Amino acid sequence: MPLIAALLDGRRPDAILVDCGPGSFTGVRVGIAAAQGLAIGWGAPLAGYSSLALLAAASGADAVTAALHAGHGEIFLQDYGGDPIGPRTELRSLPPEAAAVAARAPLVVGSAAADLVAARGWGEARPALPRAADAGLLPPDLRALPPRPLYGRAPDAKPMR
Repeated sequence: MPLIAALLDGRRPDAILVDCGPGSFTGVRVGIAAAQGLAIGWGAPLAGYSSLALLAAASGADAVTAALHAGHGEIFLQDYGGDPIGPRTELRSLPPEAAAVAARAPLVVGSAAADLVAARGWGEARPALPRAADAGLLPPDLRALPPRPLYGRAPDAKPMR
């Protein structure tokens, strides 16, 4: 919160855009909760985006697989393409071997790009992390998601009986 205050330097935003994941269960939920609190306090509309879509849009490619390291040795991945860029497959969290089969685009961007390209034995890896500053590159529908967590798999925590 102090970083947000310093960034705004006394200004009040007209709208808030929050990264909905995929990512760590706790990290995604804390980020969205903070954004919801700020939206309420400032009376600002709140919308979300996917970090995978952000990576894909920032790549500038016509066809790209966005891939981030996930927990349990898995990879979050999703294929994107078109103009404007949009998802071509569902968000998945897969072991590297399965991700290698599922990823279709020659270009792979994200923190798991090198691992995915190595696992499948072909393509170009562009290691990168999502940058909120690139949100303007997202088409309007990809920066207007409901502010809810995006998960590639079911949570590890199980309800108590």
